[in-house]
Amino acid sequence: MSEEQTQTRAGFVALIGEPNAGKSTLLNRMVGAKVSIVTHKVQTTRARIRGVAIEGASQIVFVDTPGVFRPRRRLDRAMVAAAWGGAADADVVVLLIEAHRGITDGVRAIVEALKERATGQPVALAINKIDRVRAEVLLKLSSDMNALYDFAGTYMISAEKGYGVDDLRGWLAETLPESPWLYPEDQIADLPMRMIAAEITREKLTLRLHQELPYQLTVETEAWEERKDGSARIDQIIYVARDGHKGIVLGNKGETVKAVGQAARTDLEEFTGRKIHLFLQVKVRPNWLEEAERYSEMGLDFKDGNT
Repeated sequence: MSEEQTQTRAGFVALIGEPNAGKSTLLNRMVGAKVSIVTHKVQTTRARIRGVAIEGASQIVFVDTPGVFRPRRRLDRAMVAAAWGGAADADVVVLLIEAHRGITDGVRAIVEALKERATGQPVALAINKIDRVRAEVLLKLSSDMNALYDFAGTYMISAEKGYGVDDLRGWLAETLPESPWLYPEDQIADLPMRMIAAEITREKLTLRLHQELPYQLTVETEAWEERKDGSARIDQIIYVARDGHKGIVLGNKGETVKAVGQAARTDLEEFTGRKIHLFLQVKVRPNWLEEAERYSEMGLDFKDGNT
């Protein structure tokens, strides 16, 4: 095998798009493991969670950015800043849009921002959820989007079902710069396990509570204790902003938080490949949205939330 054939490539790929466009689902499909939480509630990805995929001699490091939307609160502003920060730091950017929603005002705003912010990186368009529309609608959407921006490539995909994902991953592998690999081969996420554990619990809360769940909620892993038998004890705190929210999270006779804990423990055991003892507490912190420490726990910059 010649040196040219064995040349490794590596780099960062930022997935950007509106909330709920399917970025987390695509990341998990690309990486082949559950790294970023997936829910049907928008704005659930807060931290810049990275997943690592290997394609041939290329190592693709995905930056799963929060959805880009019109921010109102400090937390929202910090999330949007994190999204654009992830895009600016990336070698390649993938804009993900939903086939059935077409070119929304939000998509137009992202495209305009890309014209200013994407300086030099190739930007690919991924049209997701293609199984929801007819072929002629897809073709028109692709044509209209490429008239708005000079995309380096356009890919029709279904992140959920896997259609077209291999083609996109192959293009990314060829497009990344020549470089030694950035992570050990067996490492699929560079997010600390404590943060991944907190994200998994927050996902279960979101799925369990649906519309009842206020966004003023965060989960922190307070302690992680390795045990001699190979298992781990994880203590987590669920912070809510009001007393009334605490009751919602606990549920009748603690049933809700118990169910959340069981579901999170199952996922954590699958993720880590070992027995997990998970203990959850619910605490009221009225001003947690204004505490810099909470933002650091989520991988966000508190200052980015300033108006």
